[in-house]
Amino acid sequence: MDIALKQRNRKNVRICILLALAVVGMAVVCLFVGSSHMSVSDCLDALMRRSTDANNRIVWNIRMPRVLAAVIAGAGLSVSGLIMQTTLNNSMASPSTLGVSNAAVFGANLSIIAFSGGYLSTGNNLSNYAVGANPYATSMMAFLFSTASILLILGLCRVRRFSPNVVVLAGVAVGAMWNAATTILQFYATDVGISAAVIWNFGDLGRATYRTDGIMLVVTAAGLLFFRMMAWRYNALLSGETAARSMGVRVEGLQFCSLLLASMITAVCVSFLGVIGFVGVICPHVTKRMLGQEHRFSIPVSALSGSLLLLLADTLSRSMGSGSALPVGAITSLLGAPFFLAILFSRKERGQC
Repeated sequence: MDIALKQRNRKNVRICILLALAVVGMAVVCLFVGSSHMSVSDCLDALMRRSTDANNRIVWNIRMPRVLAAVIAGAGLSVSGLIMQTTLNNSMASPSTLGVSNAAVFGANLSIIAFSGGYLSTGNNLSNYAVGANPYATSMMAFLFSTASILLILGLCRVRRFSPNVVVLAGVAVGAMWNAATTILQFYATDVGISAAVIWNFGDLGRATYRTDGIMLVVTAAGLLFFRMMAWRYNALLSGETAARSMGVRVEGLQFCSLLLASMITAVCVSFLGVIGFVGVICPHVTKRMLGQEHRFSIPVSALSGSLLLLLADTLSRSMGSGSALPVGAITSLLGAPFFLAILFSRKERGQC
């Protein structure tokens, strides 16, 4: 038994190493892809700051923050989905299921349409809007509404016992309310305001900066550290709430803290980058197929697979854009929707319906 466990652990470690190398390789490829059509030698010179000023700026001020955002946000969204699925014992659970993304969209739309990104309304004058728009105010509003939404859902569930099914249903209902509020808000928006709001809704890594990457890194790293420390408790939770309590796990507290922290990671990523769907669904399922439910390994592997997926999606978005990058959220949705349907109609899931 010990020999089999050691062999399985060695296999899991090898998978982690291979995925880490794949992330590094894909990040390098992502740096070399773009609409400027720089050669590989030009990119290498720019990385060493030995190329022209224009090439140096493209690599260090545009592509590098974008690559870092893909690595950080991919890891955060993927692990958030994994923790939500484990905590709620629902393979379809994800940040969008709990209405976190919907609330972020409403908050951003409110900031853009009602306050022009943080200031008073500037009407249909595009130049006035460009002066008044404040991306950090928009991100802050998106984050505040996302956090308020998950606190509302968890508060409602505490009133009627902390049941995973209640959490999912409450998330669907609250998410529908945010969608309705966003539609009403856009109905009364000016032409410029609704155009800016729709553009924000696209998941776009191009808006990332070193400052936003730093904020996402702090929140995501803190969350991953907490989840990794709680790994054995998540493993116990897989055996059922009764079994977990017999092992000394405070189930309700673990569920509350895990869902809140996973939602906050999602809220930070979505508030800066826009809606990037299906990363929190695809990667956790791939991870569980490869490693099973052992969270000591599934958490880091899920993080690496999320980074790899978002790097791949970003590379595809810039390769297919014909001079301009497609929204990366559209690419992840195109990849994720068939995968989601395959899970939904798989034998196991069909038996639970």
